[in-house]
Amino acid sequence: MLGEGFAGKAVGTVATGVAGVVAVEAFKRWAGPRWAHRAAVQATTWGLRVTREAEVAAETARLYGADLVAEARERLGETAPPPGGGLGSDHGHEH
Repeated sequence: MLGEGFAGKAVGTVATGVAGVVAVEAFKRWAGPRWAHRAAVQATTWGLRVTREAEVAAETARLYGADLVAEARERLGETAPPPGGGLGSDHGHEH
């Protein structure tokens, strides 16, 4: 009895594996020999799109934060430092 259950499970597992191999091989024939290359290119394309969208979102957030800091300084009566941190000005030491 115990051997029959094990044999049944083993046959089912082997059948599933064979079906998987047949499906993969059929897909390879259907998609052509360069399917993996095309899939990699498509995945990279999606990755680049997502990266660009993330860069735009990060830049928007950075600009929004800079606007908030500038407005807060204005309310305190401070002047914002010039872009680049005041390059060329005397900053207290010699070079």
